[in-house]
Amino acid sequence: MPASGQTMSFTEMMQLVPHGPDTYVGAGPSYPWGGLYGGQVVAQALRAAQLTLRGDWYPHSLHAYFIRVGDPEEPVRFEVERLRDGRSFAARQVVARQSGGAILNMSASFQAPAEPTMDVQLARPPAVGPPEDGKDMSWGPLLELRLAELASPRPAPTAGAYHLCSWFRVAGQLGDDPWLHAAALAYASDSGPAWLVGELHQAKYVPPLPWRPLSLDHALWFHRRFDTSSWLLLDAEVTSLYNSRGLASGLVFSRQGELVASVAQEVLLRRPKQAAAASSRPAAG
Repeated sequence: MPASGQTMSFTEMMQLVPHGPDTYVGAGPSYPWGGLYGGQVVAQALRAAQLTLRGDWYPHSLHAYFIRVGDPEEPVRFEVERLRDGRSFAARQVVARQSGGAILNMSASFQAPAEPTMDVQLARPPAVGPPEDGKDMSWGPLLELRLAELASPRPAPTAGAYHLCSWFRVAGQLGDDPWLHAAALAYASDSGPAWLVGELHQAKYVPPLPWRPLSLDHALWFHRRFDTSSWLLLDAEVTSLYNSRGLASGLVFSRQGELVASVAQEVLLRRPKQAAAASSRPAAG
């Protein structure tokens, strides 16, 4: 396992080390804002849960609560509880811990191989430009982000909402392991909605001040198999902002227009300490 704080690939980050029964230890790289990236902890927690499963199980949903900001200089300990192992579904609970206590609590559910049923998709991706033409919004080496421009206005009633369309993919080749791609989507899905909540706050708050978005909880539903080494499209919107908590949700499509996942995230807005201190100082003169 690479040492904490060093640059590592996504596959290296998913190489958790067994540390007792149903317990695993992982590390992560340093991030520009300090602390651990929530998507990393969710992805590693999902990987830890998968390591306790046998057979061709695949995640269909997860819900994670972020408890503390993680420290990139420390490894993270993932403790998995086996809640249920049925014939069609399995359930796991994962607690991620560091020396300061728990930093994340995640529940995840998994389904056995596909059952015979209809395949119906009602949602359709918006008309956007290709990722090659989008503005680069990447913030680290493991995740490529491109802002997608709408080719036509949105229809009512969502035309007045705050939206974000972005292309993303995880850097590097992840092979054909569907579990690794599921973890990669969990990693990527924690990024776009948080930005959108921050943008809405900045647009409504006068005068504008720097605010840092922090994930409170995160939900993800997996619909169809996908390849996170190829471009995926996130179509997200904010529906509420109150008491420093904003709620955003979105749909994830493949480049071919297939709906592969849905995501929802509640984000807490906190002012950086430097900005808070500066605004509390008395005016000069």
